[in-house]
Amino acid sequence: MATTTTYLASKPRYDTLDGLRGVASLMVILFHCFETYNPVFGTQIINHGYLAVDFFFVLSGFVIGYAYDDRWDKMTTWGFLKRRLVRLQPMVIMGTVIGASLYFFSACDGFPGVLNSPLWKVALCFLMGILMIPCSPGLDIRGWQETNSFNGPNWSLTYEYIGNILYALIFRRLPKYVLAVLCVACAFFTLDLTLGWDVFGLFDSPKYDVIGGWSLTSQQIYIGFARLLYPFLCGLLISRILPARMSEANPSGSPLRLRGGFWWASLILVVLFSMPQICGRSGVADGLYQAISIIVLFPLVVLLGAGSRTTDAFSTKACKFLGELSYPLYITHYPLMYLQMAWVQNHQEAHLWQHIAVNMGVVAMSIIVAWGCYKMYDLPVRSWLTDHWLKRKVVQK
Repeated sequence: MATTTTYLASKPRYDTLDGLRGVASLMVILFHCFETYNPVFGTQIINHGYLAVDFFFVLSGFVIGYAYDDRWDKMTTWGFLKRRLVRLQPMVIMGTVIGASLYFFSACDGFPGVLNSPLWKVALCFLMGILMIPCSPGLDIRGWQETNSFNGPNWSLTYEYIGNILYALIFRRLPKYVLAVLCVACAFFTLDLTLGWDVFGLFDSPKYDVIGGWSLTSQQIYIGFARLLYPFLCGLLISRILPARMSEANPSGSPLRLRGGFWWASLILVVLFSMPQICGRSGVADGLYQAISIIVLFPLVVLLGAGSRTTDAFSTKACKFLGELSYPLYITHYPLMYLQMAWVQNHQEAHLWQHIAVNMGVVAMSIIVAWGCYKMYDLPVRSWLTDHWLKRKVVQK
């Protein structure tokens, strides 16, 4: 008798896209650092850093399609979902644990729920957080009505899971032309938000942005799905189109290829996320900028990343490091941001250099914590789960 395994090894990665995910994660950190000072001092440098979430969804759709579209003859729906759980859930748990550990240190007037929530509610929110069950506003223990009061960015992982489930049950079965029609249709939701149409009458006033998605209210759920659907479907459609264009001269199939493409694409992302608000916040001009970024520019950046290869050792190492850091950094940094927000609110009279030192310390600690979690927790846990849960052994007589 022989024993074999049905586990499918991962495909080769797009190093450039991994690196771009890391660049976007770093921009999110900077956006949140400056966001802390916005209500106090009116300061925000990375004005459109929140668009990194929409870029992540484009990347996610592309990577999911590339990694799994041609494997469904060897993989079940449950097998796919297990792989995604192994990839995402360990760090979801770690982000919630870190947030719970630091929760009471963030007490301030801006977070009124921290010292006023009963034990049963805090414990229930923690359990729901590690199980990735969104909390309703009635279970808010901080004051922001987040689906996870210990780690706010978990809301986007909720929609990432939804996108994965929709892919496994529906999207993977659709031909390219149907995906294209759906993609165009879902662009409507992006425009409905960014251009202030409010066709469904969900908002009291025109919105002109895509900010939101972190709460279980009708408005926030609509924003969350609007931010997920077009980017995810667009990324998936790109992953379907490129193989048909592949050739010996163009192995990626992408029409956009540049020497040093990672650096050019990174510069584009930094500029897009840092762009000042056009004609002020909550205006149609800035909303149009966001719509163009999401609908046109982010897919082009993904095409550029997919078509470009690293050609030197430094670029290759940079992309590898940033790719490994990206998800742990995104999912563990926000508990430290809560502490920063509380410190700033409690010490508005502090000197400028002290605020700068706190900012630099938060960024450095976020990177150190994320890298430590990745090396000492995420990698060994995922390796163990792969060996003991994903690799199903089959005995052949």
